[in-house]
Amino acid sequence: MPLFSSRKEEKKVKVTFANGLLFVEKADGKQQAFPLEWFPKLMNATDEEREDWKQTDKGIHFNQLDVDVAL
Repeated sequence: MPLFSSRKEEKKVKVTFANGLLFVEKADGKQQAFPLEWFPKLMNATDEEREDWKQTDKGIHFNQLDVDVAL
């Protein structure tokens, strides 16, 4: 009888900002870059607002700014 696990593996990502870009590094080491011009709220946000995010099923949600970035 096969064993099944209902526990979802939590995905970990690293979010950084540099040179007008949002960088997202996935657990497998792959990195994506997004121009902040695509997300005006993020471009004009404070460091505190940028650091307040959570990973969702579809990407990243910046809580204070109510901005979603799809991955």
